Amino acid sequence: KDVQKDREPHVYLTKEEVKEKIQSYNSSVTDKLKMTLNPNGIYTGFIKVQMELCRPITVQSSQSQGRCAHSNNETAFYLPEGCVNTLHISSTNTVREVIEALLKKFFVADNPAKFALYKRCHKEDQVYTCKLSDREHPLYLRLVAGPRTEMLSFVLREHETGEVMWEAFSIPELQNFLRILDKEENDQLQILKNRYAAYRGKLEEALRGVLKPG
Repeated sequence: KDVQKDREPHVYLTKEEVKEKIQSYNSSVTDKLKMTLNPNGIYTGFIKVQMELCRPITVQSSQSQGRCAHSNNETAFYLPEGCVNTLHISSTNTVREVIEALLKKFFVADNPAKFALYKRCHKEDQVYTCKLSDREHPLYLRLVAGPRTEMLSFVLREHETGEVMWEAFSIPELQNFLRILDKEENDQLQILKNRYAAYRGKLEEALRGVLKPG
C-alpha cells in the first residue's frame, strides 16, 4: 500500500539520547552492521536499500551486464529484481546524497533527480510505503526504528510516470528506452500471435473431428 502520509516529525535527540539509542541498536544487531558514535556527535552506520527499478538504467558499457541496448559508450539495461545494496553512511547524509551514492556504486549515469527513496514499514498488519523528502536523514530513521528490516526498510524507485522529469534524460538514454520498448512490444505481440495460432489450430482440429464423415 503506497501512501503519502504526513511526515513524521524529526525529534532532535541529545548526545546522551543518541548514545543510548546506539547502544540499544547495537545490542540488537544480528548482522554485525553496527553504528558508531563519533566524538563530534555525528554517528555512522549501515543501511540496506532494495532496488525496485522498473525502467532500464544507463551505465558505462564496460560496466554493464545482462539484457541491454547499446548507444555509443553507454548501455541501458534492467537491474535484476530483488537487488539489495548496503551503504555505509553518516547521520548527516540526506536522502538525496544516499541516492547519489547508490547510483555511483552501480556506475549509473542517470540523473539522480529521476529516482526517489521510499521507506517501507509495518503498522497494524499493513505494509506502508512512503516517499522520503530529499532532506530527510535515512540513518536517523534507521536508528529510531531499530535494526529489524521488517519494521523499516528502504526502497529505491523511479519517480511515478507523472513525476518523471523527462528533460533530465539525455537523447541517447531516450533512444535506448525507445529501442527497448519497441523490442518488448514486438516480443509481446509475437507471444499473442503464437497463443492465438495455437488456439486456432486446436479449434480447426476439433472442427475436423466433428465434421469427419462417418
